[in-house]
Amino acid sequence: MRAIAEVWHLGWADAHLGRVPDALLAHRTFEDLVRRVPIRLDVTTVAEVKDEVVGFTVVYGDELEQLYVADAARGSGVATALLRHAETVIGAAHRRAWLAVVDGNLRARRFYERSGWRDAGPFDYRAFTEDGTTVAVPARRYVRDLG
Repeated sequence: MRAIAEVWHLGWADAHLGRVPDALLAHRTFEDLVRRVPIRLDVTTVAEVKDEVVGFTVVYGDELEQLYVADAARGSGVATALLRHAETVIGAAHRRAWLAVVDGNLRARRFYERSGWRDAGPFDYRAFTEDGTTVAVPARRYVRDLG
């Protein structure tokens, strides 16, 4: 679980620092993510290369909730494989999938658009914190029809 948290922590910082409200930063420490991994472990898929965790995805209902790939594995096809797997999982029960991308994360937005996802516009994503509250994060909702 720590290996998942390591990928998540580095990827989250890369994608979110300077793009999310300061109120969220205190809730995204490495130890916070270590504690959060077990909460969704049953809906988490991990990608490994040579027995090393290089990425993961979390599917919760019709939402692709998390998709992170280690920096060293970017451009290797891991992200695409994880994304397609998540689409298959969601498509087994839903006709449409959605995900949130922090507004300023242009690299992720381009990846999803190249992968067939459509930008459905801005919204405030309610990011959960360990104390049970949420922080509104300016994001873009991306959708993909799976039916």
